Amino acid sequence: MLSIDDIETLFRQRGAEQYSGEPVTQLEHALQAAALAEAEGADDELVTAALLHDLGHLLQELGPTPTLRGVDDLHQRVALPFLRGLLPARVLGAIQLHVDAKRYLCATRPGYQGALSADSIRSLQLQGGVFDAPAAAAFMAQPGAADAIRLRLWDDQAKAAGHATPPLAHYLARARRCATPIQEHVA
Repeated sequence: MLSIDDIETLFRQRGAEQYSGEPVTQLEHALQAAALAEAEGADDELVTAALLHDLGHLLQELGPTPTLRGVDDLHQRVALPFLRGLLPARVLGAIQLHVDAKRYLCATRPGYQGALSADSIRSLQLQGGVFDAPAAAAFMAQPGAADAIRLRLWDDQAKAAGHATPPLAHYLARARRCATPIQEHVA
């Protein structure tokens, strides 16, 4: 399990890496997503999910733009074991479902797929493609689907070069507020 301090270190070490195929770094993308969530009045849990939704990219060494090599990095799942026990289920659920939210939005929102970046379109195919009607209905029946859709929309917008945001420390403070208290174990 990572701590909030470990997450800060990970962003400091790898956050300057380019966000695959986009004009922002990993850290800029995370901060922009969190800022968009905050601007819409999201609570600490959803702002934290927005900040950490792509943490799985930073936990792997797959090189730049894995989608160009036909690799789905499964980033929405990779981070979960590292965050489980630290953050509440709602945060983890939004992170886990944000990729399927893209698949859902492509199936249900006219024009959504056409507005995706080139890398998002490549990853969509690697992630299973657009949901059919039964899969879209099954997605919406899951707890947390609405949160994941909100997160996905912030994710899509969080790719603006040079966009100013509050610093990482601001969002880590919000993450600390929603972190699960660690229980001491008696030996």
